[in-house]
Amino acid sequence: LSVIKCKAAVAWEAGKPLSIEEIEVAPPKAHEVRIKIIATAVCHTDAYTLSGADPEGCFPVILGHEGAGIVESVGEGVTKLKAGDTVIPLYIPQCGECKFCLNPKTNLCQKIRVTQGKGLMPDGTSRFTCKGKTILHYMGTSTFSEYTVVADISVAKIDPLAPLDKVCLLGCGISTGYGAAVNTAKVEPGSVCAVFGLGGVGLAVIMGCKVAGASRIIGVDINKDKFARAKEFGATECINPQDFSKPIQEVLIEMTDGGVDYSFECIGNVKVMRAALEACHKGWGVSVVVGVAASGEEIATRPFQLVTGRTWKGTAFGGWKSVESVPKLVSEYMSKKIKVDEFVTHNLSFDEINKAFELMHSGKSIRTVVKI
Repeated sequence: LSVIKCKAAVAWEAGKPLSIEEIEVAPPKAHEVRIKIIATAVCHTDAYTLSGADPEGCFPVILGHEGAGIVESVGEGVTKLKAGDTVIPLYIPQCGECKFCLNPKTNLCQKIRVTQGKGLMPDGTSRFTCKGKTILHYMGTSTFSEYTVVADISVAKIDPLAPLDKVCLLGCGISTGYGAAVNTAKVEPGSVCAVFGLGGVGLAVIMGCKVAGASRIIGVDINKDKFARAKEFGATECINPQDFSKPIQEVLIEMTDGGVDYSFECIGNVKVMRAALEACHKGWGVSVVVGVAASGEEIATRPFQLVTGRTWKGTAFGGWKSVESVPKLVSEYMSKKIKVDEFVTHNLSFDEINKAFELMHSGKSIRTVVKI
């Protein structure tokens, strides 16, 4: 196996646009896989790291964690994957051996967590170089590159017939929101739900609540332009907190005869997290934190909210054990049980990748797919 020269979008420093560069991608080492990325989407987490606000953010780096592609080559000891396999790289791996993987209550495999957080492969080194400099990996995936190298436990082998410019979205946003409803909250038929934040993840939560049989799904967002699409995904009504003089939790309590059964915070705003909890019904309401808050932020509420029977939960990647679940999610999409195409609002070429960030920041896009 030889070094591959290819194009990648490099983030040289925080707060600057990505730069399309020629990079060298080293061959996969033991228990690693080199993947030709076909399509990738841009997620708020990429923008959060690029902004410089992410405490784990290191530069220079190749961002991207919602991608799909074809295995180009595998390193020594890789048995479950081979060249030519159609795959989705995973930012939460599934080693199947650590105590997290062995516990049915979580999907947070810790096998390569420390090195992944430092932007390195499990052996503590990088496979990327550009202009003689080492370039770091991101979230164990680095999909903003024509070729990437990932750990073999960070790869889901999927249906080769799946359209990669669509199912790349199952690498993060859609799976996260959908799983928050069906795995973390375990929404039951007839439930009343509220979803705060109607971006890609919020829409996926709405989809999950609908699949689970919720009777009312209330979308909450300060951008009313998002309401029509939320209703297409299954929201029964939508409200804008800015239209009311009282706190939004009070509005929801009045609308729902005491509060919602399940609420979901899909923004990453700690004040909204409090509102989402307090909008829950006394005795049984469950609020799930899906959004990622900025570093150092803290949540607050009165303990009485919990004493009187509300539950505060969180979720990462929708609770899916990744290697085994992502292929099933692809199958659910292929059999039309879940939507994916409807999340894609824009398609761009690789050299337009910075425009994808602009579209996201302006609120004009749900997901922009970049063809690599």
